[in-house]
Amino acid sequence: MSKSKILVVGGTGYIGKRVVKASLAQGHQTYVLMRREIGVDIEKLQMLLSFKEQGAILVEGSFYDHQSLVDAVKQVDVVICTMSGVQFRSHNILLQLKLVDAIKEAGNIKRFLPSEFGMDPSRMGHSIEYGKETFEDKMVIRKAIEDAKIPYTYISANCLAVVFMDEDDVATYTVKTVDDSRMLNKTLYLRPHKNILTHNQLIEKWEKLTNQTFEKVHISAKDFLASIKGAYKRSCQDTDKKSILY
Repeated sequence: MSKSKILVVGGTGYIGKRVVKASLAQGHQTYVLMRREIGVDIEKLQMLLSFKEQGAILVEGSFYDHQSLVDAVKQVDVVICTMSGVQFRSHNILLQLKLVDAIKEAGNIKRFLPSEFGMDPSRMGHSIEYGKETFEDKMVIRKAIEDAKIPYTYISANCLAVVFMDEDDVATYTVKTVDDSRMLNKTLYLRPHKNILTHNQLIEKWEKLTNQTFEKVHISAKDFLASIKGAYKRSCQDTDKKSILY
């Protein structure tokens, strides 16, 4: 059976560059969306040229040019979106919805993998206020995909950060799903043996890796949630500033 042609959207990102590498390594004809908006970002341009040297095909497109997205999608069988989680905040959720619209119009995609790779948002209804928005946004994307009857696979890698899950492994198994009929309209849970750690166990691992003993400060649940609230507000403000500049 011939391997699917894959378009990676967000290929210069943290997970995206690994997905591009995994797709090429597994013998897929690999396309990478080269967004016009990157302008003269030298680091990203150099990475894109490196992908091209490795055999990837660069496809120019823009989230602000619907037809360019449709044209890019029509060249492949599978779309994997790996845009950073920050893209789900504020009005930037529209970016991935625009991609869904392009896939729907193109009508040729046999599998779409949206940008998730973390906790399964459908199981996070109990999450605290300051993280709940992200999961709700991801569910908006899922609903749009399913309403459009686009074949999909959702990837849940729980927590990454190397200690819990190696990002290269996430990319490898993500690409393996695209031609696996068992994963059609399903969620893949990447959960290796002993992939569950308490906070104290995680700290112990950090101490061993760094050969240090960390100072441990105990705070109340109320103060902990207050600190999260403050960090969340600052993050939203920073994101809004970047969106305005962008």
